[in-house]
Amino acid sequence: MPDVTMPLCPSTDLVDGGPAVAFDVRYAGEHCRAFAIRYEGRVHAYLNRCSHVPMEMDYQEGRFFDDTGRWLLCATHGAAYQPDTGACVGGPCRGGLVKVALSEEGGMVRWHTAPLLQPVEF
Repeated sequence: MPDVTMPLCPSTDLVDGGPAVAFDVRYAGEHCRAFAIRYEGRVHAYLNRCSHVPMEMDYQEGRFFDDTGRWLLCATHGAAYQPDTGACVGGPCRGGLVKVALSEEGGMVRWHTAPLLQPVEF
């Protein structure tokens, strides 16, 4: 399948340091959850999978930021990630988060497919 953009949410749904918007993807043939956030005015998305142990990171649905809004945290292991790159900055990590390309235009956020990243087929 060629790379395409998939509508995700209105831009207003993502607030700096606020709750994430979750969405489902197929990554390397496996069904996964992903999430989109806004950090310092820009949108970013990642697979919801800690690099330490591949399990979902949010401590409550859509909650990834620490209290300061500076880091994305794994609620289970305490790993901390840079919101704009997904790089591990502390705690038990094995690399960074898997990034999902996003674009924002005309008040809409879209995610981009890639060879290993496809929409979930129902």
